Amino acid sequence: MRRFPPQRIVCLTEETVETLYLLGEEDRIVGVSGYAVRPARVRREKPRVSAFTSADMPKILALEPDLVFTFSDLQADIAAALIREGIAVHAFNQRDVAGILAMIRTVGALVGAAEKAKALARGYEGRLAAITKAGAGRARPRVFFEEWDEPLISGIGWVSELVSIAGGDDVFAGLAREKAAKDRIVAPQRVIEAAPDVILASWCGKKVRPEKIAARPGWETIPAVRDGRIVEIKSPLILQPGPAALTDGLDAILAALRG
Repeated sequence: MRRFPPQRIVCLTEETVETLYLLGEEDRIVGVSGYAVRPARVRREKPRVSAFTSADMPKILALEPDLVFTFSDLQADIAAALIREGIAVHAFNQRDVAGILAMIRTVGALVGAAEKAKALARGYEGRLAAITKAGAGRARPRVFFEEWDEPLISGIGWVSELVSIAGGDDVFAGLAREKAAKDRIVAPQRVIEAAPDVILASWCGKKVRPEKIAARPGWETIPAVRDGRIVEIKSPLILQPGPAALTDGLDAILAALRG
């Protein structure tokens, strides 16, 4: 970085945007991902400079950022292009709850707001612990989290953990450790055999159609389908590994499991 703390930050994914706003450091943000929607005012306040796997490089460079936040291997080419242009880049790769909390603390440290970030993360840790404790002793429904429909993709690490914290058991918890979506593809027959009590679906920017899920061949025998317990969770709430998942995303899971 040319200066510390950085005064001009571009965020190419949602979760670092939300974190900076929660820390009261939003004035540092000069450009955001087109998927940034939290808080709602970000769409009015900050220019959009990227999608997820593509970015408007001239627009980013014109903003003269001190630092750019990226996420995952899917943005590796964007990060490399920025680095070749002499831009400082921090690439996050969190895939579980611990990683989300570490991201929050890291963002805070990088902008000179370490203590505020520690307090924010500790608050989330306390809430997660309290929810876990409150659910002790309750019956635990079996849950299939559907991250995509064609092919069927089961939930990633932080999603599986939040299902557990909310009091459910992810029927494909073993796959949640797989970072790549292609490694979490499941055959429809495996879902039938797993017999989930609840199906949670979030199709990453595409509206979930519960009737389409229920109409899959053989799925009428699944308890979740039989009992009408197919629930959509909006992707900005649960598929962004940041504060949204730990708050509104977790609340949506809780409501679905207790409904």
